[in-house]
Amino acid sequence: MRIGSKVNSMQSVVLRMAVVVLLASWSLGGRALAQDSGAHDRIYVVTHVDIVPPNTATGTKLVQQYVADSRKDKGIVQIEASAQISRVNHISIVEVWQNQKAFDEHVAAAHTRQFRQQIDPMLGSPYDERLHLLLE
Repeated sequence: MRIGSKVNSMQSVVLRMAVVVLLASWSLGGRALAQDSGAHDRIYVVTHVDIVPPNTATGTKLVQQYVADSRKDKGIVQIEASAQISRVNHISIVEVWQNQKAFDEHVAAAHTRQFRQQIDPMLGSPYDERLHLLLE
């Protein structure tokens, strides 16, 4: 294994651990939320967006606009986007939706479809969206 690929692999592990810590802090910080009747219906979405470096600024603006637009969607609980410190073209988007229906409506929304269509040609790897449920 080359040193560069070993460093990239370690950075990937660190990024994924940071996302897990973020999700855990939301659930631990929101223990009162777990008492809500709908807390177990929530959908937690973690998306990794790896933008090809010549498009970093444009792609980052698209992600920022997506987050701003998504905050207006019915059923959103929280959405945040963060860039990896060592590679700002690697962005993670963490979303919490009230339920599957709210998430499905968000996916069908014009701004979501437009974002995905515009970001796709800028990506260096496939759009990586993963849905999660709370385990409490």
